[in-house]
Amino acid sequence: MLAGLLFAMHDADDRPNMLTATLPFGGVTLIEYQARLLIAAGASQIIIVVARLTPELLGAINRIGKRGIAVDTVRTAAEAAETLHPLARVLMLADGLTTTGDTLAVLAREGGDALLVVPEDQVGPGYERLGGGMVWAGVARLESRRLAELAAMPRDYDVPSTLVRLASQARATHILLPQEAVRASHGVGHSAQALEARSRRAMAAMVSSRSGWFERYIAAPLARSVIPLLVPRTVPIVAVAGAGGMLGLLGTTLTAFGHDVSGLLLTLVGTLGLSLGAILADLRDESGSATWLARAAAILPALAVLAYGHDATQLSVDGSEQMLALAGVVLAGLGERALGPAPRATWWGSPPAYLLLVWIGALLSSPMLGLGLAATYAAATLAAGIERLRTLA
Repeated sequence: MLAGLLFAMHDADDRPNMLTATLPFGGVTLIEYQARLLIAAGASQIIIVVARLTPELLGAINRIGKRGIAVDTVRTAAEAAETLHPLARVLMLADGLTTTGDTLAVLAREGGDALLVVPEDQVGPGYERLGGGMVWAGVARLESRRLAELAAMPRDYDVPSTLVRLASQARATHILLPQEAVRASHGVGHSAQALEARSRRAMAAMVSSRSGWFERYIAAPLARSVIPLLVPRTVPIVAVAGAGGMLGLLGTTLTAFGHDVSGLLLTLVGTLGLSLGAILADLRDESGSATWLARAAAILPALAVLAYGHDATQLSVDGSEQMLALAGVVLAGLGERALGPAPRATWWGSPPAYLLLVWIGALLSSPMLGLGLAATYAAATLAAGIERLRTLA
């Protein structure tokens, strides 16, 4: 089993009487963000070494526990050793560390002691020196016996520093920190100001990694501009989602009554609002809200396309626009259901991307063109996705 070891001991350099672990990061506290990464890496237990239990820390610990994982708070290495399963692998994160899930995944694999390292000349002060021009980059994979060894030492030893030393003496493997991790948000420090800057980079990295050309080149730049403004102000997710949903429904209604160009555009804006709400919910670790908002962002374009197809059919003889709209929605729905949350190729379509093509057709006063392009695109995406799934199987 994999256990996570976190620390809430150091005060922030520029926030008196406030633990670094409880500073805000990505819409939650830093220690919640760290716990989230550990859970995503496969940890089934989290041990937090604390110096004192502040109200902010207690609230963060309670919220971590609501994710259905065992959370234990200890004050000494001996207490941590007693709490830990003797066969567990320990993934230890430094106090004040920010990193990415991809970085943790490398050390969460099976194996003995391992330390994430970075050349000393590439980082500022405050990092644990290991010798050979390397410093500890804040992540370590440890055998559980390291805690037992530390528990046998005098209690005045610094827990994370001594564990790193013990692992190093046991010839722990050194894993070099990737440069892209540094650019994303990886760092160790106790400054609230520096943490805020790393938070912005982490949020930008999260939204930029979303697959699909529409999400990457349209939704992501918008999210990078808006999300950093919303998170520090703790804007309620329901406000963002409600605004997006109302705009989308208004646009769909306008489309159904013949105002195709403005209606479809308004629906597209509303869909982007719902997508922003889903990203914000994901950053705040509200997985339930993120799931429902993502589904709403997929359903809203379908309703608008069906309304547009029905309205366009009123001016035609054979009703081909309505049939094409229905075919496109069915193909898009099958594609979304078949692919699920799996990573996708950049060119593959998504509901907002199909809606954009339909809007272009409306703008050119050619319903068949927009609906035909969207349906063909949805069919090509479905075929490519099925082929990839067959290859992986």
